[in-house]
Amino acid sequence: MTATRTLLRTAAASAALTAAVALTAAPALAADGTVGQREAVCAHDLYVRTAPGGAWTGTLYTGQTFLVERAQPGWVYGFAYGDINRRGWVQDGWFC
Repeated sequence: MTATRTLLRTAAASAALTAAVALTAAPALAADGTVGQREAVCAHDLYVRTAPGGAWTGTLYTGQTFLVERAQPGWVYGFAYGDINRRGWVQDGWFC
């Protein structure tokens, strides 16, 4: 009986630790951009680029908006409203 109880406690503790690590390891990103939607920026600053990972052309700040026109893994293309007011690419996952 004691060995079974110890085994169950060990298994329960292991499961709890695994769940805690899984929850804290996830990145804290905002929602993904949806094609056709004007999304609000949740990041402190979000760089607008000429191409995915390309040259910087401006910065969007929290609360400014971005109209998503097309998407590819990790990046979205569209119109950046706010201080920029031009089309470009931004990293996906930083919208509210």
